[in-house]
Amino acid sequence: MLQQLSSLITTVSNPLGRFILGIYFLLPGLAKFTSYDFHIEYMASKGMMFIPFFLILSGLMQVGGAVALFAGFQVRITAFLLAGITLIISLVMHDFWTLEEGLQRSHETQNFFKNMGIMAGLLILTNAGAGAFSVDNHKKSA
Repeated sequence: MLQQLSSLITTVSNPLGRFILGIYFLLPGLAKFTSYDFHIEYMASKGMMFIPFFLILSGLMQVGGAVALFAGFQVRITAFLLAGITLIISLVMHDFWTLEEGLQRSHETQNFFKNMGIMAGLLILTNAGAGAFSVDNHKKSA
């Protein structure tokens, strides 16, 4: 019974994790295109350069990464790249250490460390691979 439960958890946890991480990247990635002007202003407020380029690049990486995670395609590479973009976005956009004590600093601190948790999950996924119900796993068994 315990072995069957363990097997079920192993089978379900990786695809479920990929799906949840995929949603996490899909929604903000799409928002970069549907709320383009808002994101331009926000990035400008953080002193970014080459804003249209980085906005479109990050949006494409997030949407493309989400689709790859959903499908379980090239998951190790995708998760590693998403971990990298998450780190860069966190360092540039959630720079809580530059802010005075208060609500904004608290908000940015929370966002920064939430992103570090997401990054940790992506790094674990980089090691674990796609798991069940994935293009990557299907190619191995074919």
